Amino acid sequence: MAQRYEYRVVELREGLIGGKMSGDKLEKVLNQHAREGWQLKAITSVEVKGRLGPGGVEGVLVTLERPTS
Repeated sequence: MAQRYEYRVVELREGLIGGKMSGDKLEKVLNQHAREGWQLKAITSVEVKGRLGPGGVEGVLVTLERPTS
C-alpha cells in the first residue's frame, strides 16, 4: 500500500514574524512544526491581502507534509 500524507499550509506575513522577513524567525516557525512531525515541502512568495484597505503585504506560504498514521 502506498504511503499517505497530510499537508498543512501556513501563511506568514511580515507583521506575523516581526516586521520583516527574517531567516531566524522563519527557522523558529519551521522547527516548531518539525517537532510535530511536519517536513518542509515548499515555500511560495505571495502578496497577502491586508485586513484594511486594498493593499497587501509581502508574505510566504509554507507548505508542510507528514505521513499519516
